[in-house]
Amino acid sequence: MSENLYPHFCVLLVDDEPAWLRSLALTLERSAGITNILTCQDSREVATILGRNRVGLVLLDLTMPHISGEDLLAMIGEQHPETAVMVISGMNQLETAVRCMKLGAFDYFVKTVEEDRLVGGVLRAIRMLELQRENQEMSSRFLTGEVRHPEAFAGVVTADRAMQAIFTYIEAVALSPQPLLITGESGVGKELLARATHQLSGCQGPLVAVNVAGLDDTVFADTLFGHTRGAFTGAEQVRRGMIEEAANGTLFLDEIGDLSIASQVKLLRLLQEGEYFPLGSDRPKRLKARIIVATHQDLASKEADGRFRRDLYYRLRTHHVHVPPLRERKGDIPLLLEYFLVQVARKLEKRKPTPPKELAHLLATYDFPGNVRELKSMIYDAVSVHRDHILSMETFQRAIGRPDPSAPAIALEGNPFTCLDRLPTFPEATSLLVSEAMTRAHGNQTIAARLLGISQPALSKRLKLERDRD
Repeated sequence: MSENLYPHFCVLLVDDEPAWLRSLALTLERSAGITNILTCQDSREVATILGRNRVGLVLLDLTMPHISGEDLLAMIGEQHPETAVMVISGMNQLETAVRCMKLGAFDYFVKTVEEDRLVGGVLRAIRMLELQRENQEMSSRFLTGEVRHPEAFAGVVTADRAMQAIFTYIEAVALSPQPLLITGESGVGKELLARATHQLSGCQGPLVAVNVAGLDDTVFADTLFGHTRGAFTGAEQVRRGMIEEAANGTLFLDEIGDLSIASQVKLLRLLQEGEYFPLGSDRPKRLKARIIVATHQDLASKEADGRFRRDLYYRLRTHHVHVPPLRERKGDIPLLLEYFLVQVARKLEKRKPTPPKELAHLLATYDFPGNVRELKSMIYDAVSVHRDHILSMETFQRAIGRPDPSAPAIALEGNPFTCLDRLPTFPEATSLLVSEAMTRAHGNQTIAARLLGISQPALSKRLKLERDRD
């Protein structure tokens, strides 16, 4: 399996000194994980290289034979304006630096500058180019509203517009190396979206999923970073961490909101530095995986309460999607019902049962606190005990907890009549209740009767009285 190159565009190093080129390339790879590097010793070849390769950033020496660095800078600005240029000169001259900046240079460094400053400048330039590309991609996707790779989202059954917008956004940021934060209630399908993002990223490595809920600081560090032999009592062999297992792929950290503050510090350092230390080792390893995190918790609230680090929160939400709960997209219930009936029947080696017409209406009256996962569990339970051709609604009614006529009424939270100046009469209140129940049940008397806690014949009689009164 070949190694993914970073960044997605080429970084071209131009200098007539081969020793300096080798040294700079090694520094960028070792200190920043930059591997998509081209080198050029002859300034006359720069135009050809730019024409044949997707070069996003050029690191350019000024003093070279044949074509000077300033001439190359002017040529790149004219013919390849999308390419950023950083000048790295042996001369520390203010006038030269100003002239280069006027010609369009992104930055100017002297070769004797500290290594960390130079590497930091290159990473800033790469990040700027990545942001430009992401903004262009998102603008294009949002203008067209088109999902270009629906196959990546095949596991997310929906026709909801908000979900389609999420798909469009994920397509736009899938190639970004920056973290992606996926929030939403339990059971909405956050891991499915993480897998879709991984598929769209083109990463050749695997997606490695880790649920970090309940992990203390030591176990979290060992799980992610691994350990060396003898790192602690019982560490008899070297253990690769999940970060290394996900090399050139995606590391998905679920339930990130449950991390302790100590573990949050370790994750922040990993994201900031791009490197980590296995337990017991003093030699750092490079982070070579895209990080996706998910949580059902409100991280903004936790951050405001001091239970989640602010710097980590803003680092994680560079890209962010919030998945709506099923109660906000009830139009998807018929689609999900059909999808899971087929899936569950196949798994249980049964013929797919036919759902009664009123089943989707019944399910639409329920808020599904467990979201899509809860719906799937209901269908699995119903198909498991299914015997006849038509799927029984009894299992769903029991799961939803709809009252039968003999059951006591569920207490309301507060008295809905307290705010009224005039109390409705019994006939008026009854008429309003029946009307609302029929609206929520989409005209289905069986469902409306269950909402009201009465029998269907009793509701039918009440409706007849209402029609006769009109």
